Amino acid sequence: MGKHFFSETDIKSAWEQVLTAFWQRYPNPYSTHVLTEDVLFREVTPDNRLLSRRLLTKTNRLPRWAERVFPGNLSRSVYIIEDSVVDLGNRSLTSLAWNVNHAKFMLVVERCVFMGEQDRPVWTRITREAWVSSGVFGLSRPIQEFGLARFRSNQVKAMRGLEHALSNLQKASATCHGDSAEKHKNLNSTSETQKPQQYI
Repeated sequence: MGKHFFSETDIKSAWEQVLTAFWQRYPNPYSTHVLTEDVLFREVTPDNRLLSRRLLTKTNRLPRWAERVFPGNLSRSVYIIEDSVVDLGNRSLTSLAWNVNHAKFMLVVERCVFMGEQDRPVWTRITREAWVSSGVFGLSRPIQEFGLARFRSNQVKAMRGLEHALSNLQKASATCHGDSAEKHKNLNSTSETQKPQQYI
């Protein structure tokens, strides 16, 4: 049957900002277990939806009890495929991610929906679901319990990482606006102090 996770979170950021932060969330100090990210495929459909497929590499540390059961040469890296669809018309981003190795030991499928709220334009609702299963006979239940606990822990880090990316975007935007205002001020100052040219 497996384990199921569900959560809904509202964050006070416009959907367009959250969308940008989604693509820029790695690296961040809260998700050091994410080692690499690569875009495998990307296209815009005729109805103006952006389809993407990415490959992520993450660390895969086993619990101590599992290290005594499974061979020591078991890979400590897990490869994640992440498919996503951006629908600008509906202001939604839907992602589906799953691990492609160690799937018999533990398979984790995660679905996230980032939806811009119509009534509150500066808010975004994040709906997150995950399904954890294992095909190891006799040990599937403790493996699933471990997988669900780790997923919960990683989701806290994921939210902090997203907030970190949003903070960086806001700082960059403030700096950009500050530079523009300073340039505008300097131009006005120059035009005021420059002696007007006289024509005879």
